[in-house]
Amino acid sequence: MGLRINDIVPNFTADTDQGEITFHDWIGDSWAILFSHPKDFTPVCTTEFGAVAQLADEWAKRNTKVIGLSVDDTEDHVKWKSDIETYAETKAGFPIIADVDLAVSKQFDMLPADAYLPDGRTAADSASVRSVFIISPDKKVQLIMTYPMSVGRNFAEVLRALDALQATYGVPIATGANWVPGQDVIVALTVSDEEAREKFGDVDFKLPYLRMAKRPA
Repeated sequence: MGLRINDIVPNFTADTDQGEITFHDWIGDSWAILFSHPKDFTPVCTTEFGAVAQLADEWAKRNTKVIGLSVDDTEDHVKWKSDIETYAETKAGFPIIADVDLAVSKQFDMLPADAYLPDGRTAADSASVRSVFIISPDKKVQLIMTYPMSVGRNFAEVLRALDALQATYGVPIATGANWVPGQDVIVALTVSDEEAREKFGDVDFKLPYLRMAKRPA
């Protein structure tokens, strides 16, 4: 069985370009985003790492740590970061896990259990290592995205999803399609109409089961 939403993420120890980490300790009391890539020095991945670097202030505002993963070693990660920073025109301050033996990729179900990379590996050999995991401070998976090699990830959407997860975390609300901060939220069906009015004030009954309200402060 693969990793599912609300599962506690595996706790692993791994080398990164910034030294060894133990994942749960590294997360601490923060939210975390783990985003994986098939190989260093590849074009789509370079644009994605650059996008993550450019959003450094936004991650910090949301008490969120970001960490990359690639199947190359730390020496390659250090060299690749120079390219990333040149492309993005900013510092890439987040660590990158060196998952040379695929141990982390397998724990997070990013590859088939029997997958191994050959010598002279190419990005195509690890094509399925291209996922995003958003993790809450209790170390549980809150969101999983997996993309094909040909489609660059939209990190504005990752940021939007993070906002929605933090807005609804432990609160009886949900967010509708394309929601962004500042828009109305959906009152959870576990809340009665009377409770909804008490908790949220004005409630807009779009449908008996679709009730919109301002997000509580």
